[in-house]
This record gives sequence, C-alpha cells and structure tokens, in this order.
Amino acid sequence: MVIDIHTHAFPDAIASRTIEFLKEKMYNNSGVEVKNSTDGTVSGLLASMERSHVDKSIIMPIATKVSQTETINNFAESLKSEKIISFGSVHPLDPDADKILEDLAERSFLGIKLHPEFQDFYIDSPEGIRIIKKAESLGLFTLIHAGADLGYPPPYHCTADRLLKLLEHINGEKLIAAHLGCFMMWDDVIKKIAGLPIYIDTAAVGTCITPDIYRDIIRAHGADRVLFGSDSPWEDQAHAIDVLDSTGIEKDGLDKIKYKNALRLFNL
Repeated sequence: MVIDIHTHAFPDAIASRTIEFLKEKMYNNSGVEVKNSTDGTVSGLLASMERSHVDKSIIMPIATKVSQTETINNFAESLKSEKIISFGSVHPLDPDADKILEDLAERSFLGIKLHPEFQDFYIDSPEGIRIIKKAESLGLFTLIHAGADLGYPPPYHCTADRLLKLLEHINGEKLIAAHLGCFMMWDDVIKKIAGLPIYIDTAAVGTCITPDIYRDIIRAHGADRVLFGSDSPWEDQAHAIDVLDSTGIEKDGLDKIKYKNALRLFNL
C-alpha cells in the first residue's frame, strides 16, 4: 500500500495555465526546467496513481490570496473520494482566519497547507504562529513548505532556524515540514531538525538528493515521523517511490513511511 500525502491538482479550467505559470516562474528564478508528470488535473493525478500503484493521495491546495480561500476550500471539499482527500487552506493575513479554520474543522478537513513563499509570510511571524496554534487547537494538521523554493530567491521564509523559533510556541505534534524538513538545506536538516517532535514528508526530493543523504535524514529523524509525499505533478509518483526504495531503509521503516504513519495520523 502507498499513501501519497503531498500532491497538487487544480480545477480543469485553470490546470493548464497554472502549471505553465509555475514552470515559467521556477525557470526564470532558478534556471531549472521542471517537467510536470501530470497535466495538473484531478483525473491526471488519478491516472498517475493507477500507473504508480498509489492507493490514496492527499491534495495540498494553497490560498495565495485572501480572496481565493472560499473557492479553494469548496473545491477541496468536493474532491473527497475513496482515493482522493484534500487539505484546506487559509491565508495567514486573512482577518477571518480563525473563523475559516473553525469552519474547516467543522467540515471534517484533516488539515491545512501553508506556503510561506507563495503567501509571503515568515513561518515564525506572529501571523504564522497564530494560524498554526489555532489549527493545532482544533485538531487540524498543518503542512508547510519548508526550505528553498525554485520559484523564489532567498531569503527564504521557512528555514530550520525559523522552524525552531516556531516550535517555541507550538508542540509540533500536528506539524508536517515538507521536503524532508527543509528543501535543499540537508545539512541544516541533520543538524537542527532531525529528531524534533514534528513530522516531515519526502515531497520533491527524489530529483535532488543522494540515496545516502536521504537515508541519513530518515534514520536521524526516525521513520515513525516521516511521511511519503511526491509533490506530484512536480515529481512523478512512481519515481518518488523508486528513489525512496533505493535508500536501503529496512522494510518496516519503508512501510511506516509509505502508508502506516499516514493511516495512523489521519485515521484513514
């Protein structure tokens, strides 16, 4: 069994132009030509799951503007099925953020996705702390983009040091730091994040990490607190599984990462 806890899909009407916009943004900032593995639609994600033998995927929407929140969360709620679940989202600068989080909890959402680069806030800012503490109090998970982002230049809004400051205000049990805890900042992950009382996911690391570093981070943090994610369509789900398998992590650890931890955390 495989549960991919970090994927993206967009409404059919905007999927194509959203994918192209994001690819252009990443290329213009980093010079990296990113290839998408799906067309960005829900049907494209389902086809990828079929090819890759993924049983369930969780979609991570991002409200990049306050005005998008209601539309995004209604779309997210409409996606719930046997194979697809979606987190909700809220913009940290939304004056009604507390009410939105309460509404998401009442509607049985599992959690929210925050992206400090896309939403232009620091994770340890008063706004970031307030949102995550409120989500935590409601039993909602918060998955955050952590580390570098190909579409944005530094300074980055969620570094290892900022995560440490955030953890002075929350307990971390409902926090998932994406991209192995800090994308492309692997030394900081080992030195500062591994072993913290938070969860990390494996999203989008399969194209930019060696199996040895990948394995070392998992062992340092503990397989009990690692969740499989691909970041589809930015990494092919089958490729993400293959790279994880190449780390040499024992089967029990791989099973926890691929599905057992997600089953336990999200009561799927």
